[in-house]
Amino acid sequence: MNDSQKMLHPVSLVGAGPGDPELMTVRALKRIEAADVLLCDALVDPRVLTLARADARVLQVGKRGFKPSTDQRFIHELMIREARKGARVVRLKGGDPFVFGRGGEEADALRAAGIEVEIVSGLTSGLAGPAGLGIPVTDRRCTPGVALVTGHNGEGGRSPDWAALARSGLTLVVYMGVTQAADIAAALLAAGMQADTPAAVVCAAHTAQQREFLCTLATLPDTIAREQVKAPALLVIGEVVALAPAWRAAIEAAQDPAREARWNN
Repeated sequence: MNDSQKMLHPVSLVGAGPGDPELMTVRALKRIEAADVLLCDALVDPRVLTLARADARVLQVGKRGFKPSTDQRFIHELMIREARKGARVVRLKGGDPFVFGRGGEEADALRAAGIEVEIVSGLTSGLAGPAGLGIPVTDRRCTPGVALVTGHNGEGGRSPDWAALARSGLTLVVYMGVTQAADIAAALLAAGMQADTPAAVVCAAHTAQQREFLCTLATLPDTIAREQVKAPALLVIGEVVALAPAWRAAIEAAQDPAREARWNN
């Protein structure tokens, strides 16, 4: 039987959630357990991969900003090739495949090749990360909604309209914004957002490496620099951050003159 005569299974684009395997969906778990081949994003927590079959092939095709990454066209070709062999292919992504995961591009490439696609949604870190700190990204007392935006538009992508977002009253959850934090903060401040707007940084949400920092919009760039924050990390900006139980204590501690003196020594 040649490749064209083999039964082709749908390729599953699976969201693995923000890190902790317990935050995955039941369907995601089933697809991982059944997979012959898993093409894994760099942000998939290693604990998730322990759920795969012992004989499954795990191919690392990670993409990380400003670091060596697997070419997107090669990922498309690899998915198509493995699916045409009759393998059960899972494209495994951190978070949700359709939230800054290039899931739309990959689904289009598979469909163009005549291969059926299944989308298995996952819990994105933009919701789960803030929630882990007690930040409700939408709360009617503070905001009419939330905007999930990218701080790094790479490869010809569109940049957010920071001025419009500053005036929107929305909670801003910024993915891939650590290296651009100073520019983002400056743009929001220039558009009229208040300097004391509550802000947070969540690094590696729901993993063993998680770190979090609570601050204000004005102090956000200095906080990132001082704490040597590295990706993956989220920026959360808006009044809802002040609902986190630890936010006010963190701001008061940051304003303590004795602590400031220790930082400067």
